[in-house]
Amino acid sequence: MQRMHRSKSAPVGVVGKVIQILERLDQAPGGLLLREIVDSTGINKSTAYRFLSHLESESYVFRDGDGYYIVGPKLARLGSTANYQTTLCRTSAGILEEVRETSGETVNLAVLDGDEVLYLCVFESQHNFRMASQVGMRRPLYCTALGKAILAYLLPDQQNRLISAVRFERYTDQTITSAEELRNDLVKVHRRGYAVDDEEAVAGARCVAAAILDGGRKVIGGISISGPTVRVTRAQTAEYAALLRKAAAEIAFRLKALSD
Repeated sequence: MQRMHRSKSAPVGVVGKVIQILERLDQAPGGLLLREIVDSTGINKSTAYRFLSHLESESYVFRDGDGYYIVGPKLARLGSTANYQTTLCRTSAGILEEVRETSGETVNLAVLDGDEVLYLCVFESQHNFRMASQVGMRRPLYCTALGKAILAYLLPDQQNRLISAVRFERYTDQTITSAEELRNDLVKVHRRGYAVDDEEAVAGARCVAAAILDGGRKVIGGISISGPTVRVTRAQTAEYAALLRKAAAEIAFRLKALSD
């Protein structure tokens, strides 16, 4: 009987320690180093590392290039949106940096949040004259390349609901101001695989965006290149679109690899 009691209690102790680790990670969206997890939980370093390695192999935990452990995509989908957004940013960071280096312009990562796009990551251009977005900024769907790239790949019911809720406001002479005009533009976006904001939100600024789609063609978010029209010309649109579509596919591939 005594042996039975020990065999039942041992797994509970293991589970309790794993829960401690996951709770600490959930409280730290920016991630924790192994030593920080050990210090905050009191779990032996080798034991904590063994648990984390197993969680990482099962895609419940993700370790970035700097050694920070964060909640992985599989677990993040079951938990808070904030943690999943952190995972998305960290997974995308290196790819977005490459896009900035290649294009020389500001590169953005955003997701759909309610009836707006929410900017999660911004890699600013090194040019003095540049388009500068801010992390946490929210923009309308109908007049931004990111918004239109995301809208174009939503399921019809969700797309229709969002379009019906739009209060069209004219920001420039090029701004889309009707649901019919927006729907026509979204058809083009879906057909060619990228969206363009051609001075629709800000006069003198042009933005090209592509949606990030998972294996089931569900929208994860969108990435964009933005800059002044004197540098981001119409002639460069297709080139930037190809760069973004390739980057979006790579981000989706990495996220899938983490969750498989």
